[in-house]
Amino acid sequence: MYRGALAACLLLPVASAANSELYRYTNAEGNVVIDHRVPPEYVSAGYEVLNERGVVMRVVPRELTEEELANRSAQERLEAEALEEQKRLREWDESLLLRYSSIEDIEAARERELRDLQIRVSILKSNKRSLRQQVETYQAQAADQERLGRSVDAAHLTAIADLQGEIESTDRSIADREEEIDAVRASFQKDIDRFEQLLEVVELRRSLASQ
Repeated sequence: MYRGALAACLLLPVASAANSELYRYTNAEGNVVIDHRVPPEYVSAGYEVLNERGVVMRVVPRELTEEELANRSAQERLEAEALEEQKRLREWDESLLLRYSSIEDIEAARERELRDLQIRVSILKSNKRSLRQQVETYQAQAADQERLGRSVDAAHLTAIADLQGEIESTDRSIADREEEIDAVRASFQKDIDRFEQLLEVVELRRSLASQ
């Protein structure tokens, strides 16, 4: 897989054959394929039309079933969904090309964001340890009072309850940040996978140009 600067590749002169539209479809094995044509057997499943940068310019929806063909609203709904998907994919592609020039750029951005989140988790965990130490201190003082035959004063009990509440709140914050870390990893992986598809278009055009 080519991993150099995408912008540089797009500036390379190519033959007219490489300037024609490319198509992205899913084959019978479930693999995404980019090619200069869609085999007839896959046309009915729908496909995407790409420009010279690999950006989605048009989404051709799947063919309707006979039952759906009898329902005009189904046709309109399918066309509306295709237009919405076309808009989403085009904006995604253009955003990736605007922000990154290589897979390494995306990986670096991912690591920066993950590092910030992991620092927040570390701070929360440190705060939790401090809160636990305070609880243990108050509990030890309460135990001393009981050993002396005294009732534990309300201030100690209130302080312990408040601290335990803060610990529970901190636990929830830690869980939220860890979920966010997982979500960030997944989101960046999708960006990487999508960017690799854009690079595949560049490579395919280079291949067509050399033929």
